[in-house]
Amino acid sequence: MRFTELPRPTRVAFGPGRFAELGEEVARLGARRVVVVTTPGREALGEQAAGFLGDRSAGVLADAVEHVPAEVADAAVARAEELGADGCVAVGGGSAIGLGKAIARDTGVPLAAVPTTYSGSEMTPVWGRTEDGVKATGRDERVRPAAVVYDPELTTSLPVAVSVTSAGNALAHAVEALWAPDATPVTRLEATESARAIVDALPRVAAAPADPAARADLLYGAWLAGAGLAVTTMGLHHRLAHVLGGGLDLPHAGTHTVLLPHVLAWTLPAVPKAGAALERALGGDPVAVLRRLFAELGAPTTLAELGADSAQFDVLAERAVSPPPAHPRVPTAPEVRALLDEALGCAPRR
Repeated sequence: MRFTELPRPTRVAFGPGRFAELGEEVARLGARRVVVVTTPGREALGEQAAGFLGDRSAGVLADAVEHVPAEVADAAVARAEELGADGCVAVGGGSAIGLGKAIARDTGVPLAAVPTTYSGSEMTPVWGRTEDGVKATGRDERVRPAAVVYDPELTTSLPVAVSVTSAGNALAHAVEALWAPDATPVTRLEATESARAIVDALPRVAAAPADPAARADLLYGAWLAGAGLAVTTMGLHHRLAHVLGGGLDLPHAGTHTVLLPHVLAWTLPAVPKAGAALERALGGDPVAVLRRLFAELGAPTTLAELGADSAQFDVLAERAVSPPPAHPRVPTAPEVRALLDEALGCAPRR
């Protein structure tokens, strides 16, 4: 074996009740004026976070929306600078954490995250920004949260439908970390354990949404997925999710959930070892297991259900392969177009 294993600089506090310890976690960062970032729907939770920060709180910005529009990011950065913030706390899902990352990248302040979904963004140095219908992404260590507080109690009110697609997002992280060109024995273990935990916990969460044990297991799986993705290179699946999200303004988690079985089916012939590892982790053929799981839990299974049409598919397919993604089976634009048509619901499944 020959590989390079990277250090994991994020401090993780996991368990019920850990949200109340947010002030202690932020104190470790040395920040004295901390701005809290969240979405409009989570403003009350953002205010609660500010309360835990006490005198360190510089205010709450409840402006985060999906895909981090450039104008929203720029306004948040300007407001953080106006407030004299020397730290940032993002409370919520990928939208809130994405906006927190924009502040951290452009101001250099440390970021702490309190995830309330299973997006996994809190573990990665990956940022995103959408401008003129194009979502750009990149890696920058300034945006990697220095501290993450995982409190399963914050996820018990997450609607089942949102939980399912958010978990589909997390599964996509695990799958791509498994076959990434820079995967290591550690990231492969994280990926397979993550997939096992998520597929095991998700039906239990759907059956009993307030079950703290099921929520904790699902959050554990999402954490591992994000941790693996943080140190590996994203491939075709994430390229497609970002291209569709930026170009068609599709919901990020739902897009991941719809695309994953299709990308899996297209990729697995090129990665038999990864396929075998996933089969052991999921207890059956990975594509069949995920299709059945998502269908049984009422998740969207076609891009059409998310509001997509094929008018821009040729343009988006070209965008998805330029430059070629770091993927074990490098696609052409016609192959991507065919995959998108299939995911739209216009072609038979593989």
